[in-house]
Amino acid sequence: MRATTLRTTTWLMLATLLAAAPARAQAPAPSPAGPTTKPESDPAQETIRKLNAYVGLLNRTLRAQESLSRYQSWVNMKTGPTGRERTIYGLYGLYDVRGEIAKAEAATAQPPAMPDLDGAVKSYIAAYQALAPTVTEAEGYYERQDYRADKMEQGKALHAKLAVAGPAFLAARARVEAALRVEKEKSDALELAALEAREGRKARWHVANVMTACRKVMDLLPTDAEPVVEMAAFEAALGRYAAAVKDMDGYSAANPNSFHVFESRPRALLGKLREFDAKLAKAKGDARRGAGRDVTWIVNDYNMMVSTAQTATTFSR
Repeated sequence: MRATTLRTTTWLMLATLLAAAPARAQAPAPSPAGPTTKPESDPAQETIRKLNAYVGLLNRTLRAQESLSRYQSWVNMKTGPTGRERTIYGLYGLYDVRGEIAKAEAATAQPPAMPDLDGAVKSYIAAYQALAPTVTEAEGYYERQDYRADKMEQGKALHAKLAVAGPAFLAARARVEAALRVEKEKSDALELAALEAREGRKARWHVANVMTACRKVMDLLPTDAEPVVEMAAFEAALGRYAAAVKDMDGYSAANPNSFHVFESRPRALLGKLREFDAKLAKAKGDARRGAGRDVTWIVNDYNMMVSTAQTATTFSR
């Protein structure tokens, strides 16, 4: 049985507006006898704080998706483990996500209301909490190699649980990602407009523009569930990303030292995406005909770009 290929892409935190937003002028302190007034809320910052709580949860719980992928790489998911596998890799241990869950749970009740996303996050937390204890138990079981002592008896029992909780978790995660994508695209547009209005098309704007365009390309990569790429949409998104990268490179050439570490990553990824696009075109969009092997490397490069984007303008002049 061929192992399932999971596309484990990291989400980018929406920090630019919060970090760069000008401080609000403080209202005069009320007189001792006068009524107190509630501080004015900022819808843009409320949106970003809420989405960042969800992004933080998705990024930290990505480990569970990676752990399932590791398990699926050596186990026949239909029959379960036998103990006679050529290599028994076990599973990855999970991270402590209690803080991220608490923040995300609180965010579901905070403004602005996002019914589809808020509901999906609640279901995702429940699915994760149903899966995590079994993954942790299985990780210890295989790490200790208990299957040598019990002839895989407990491994088979754990598989019965993983075979149910795993797909439920992945389906819940897919629903969150789809709903988050909708809300994030709205926020991205507002963020870019606010950055341009406040600073012009400078370093932070270019980072946000490149990452926004790149995410739309990544969303169209093939998966096992959808291995055939809609080429017109993919190439249109790739063209927008290429234009964003070229604009950023032009700004960087005119403004040296504008980016820290990040500068070369967008164009390097663009080169790989164009090679991938050429392979897809020959295969009429069907990644199963060879091109699919490139997805892992593309995703890894994108995830590294997400990490460096966080501090891309930290040391710029």
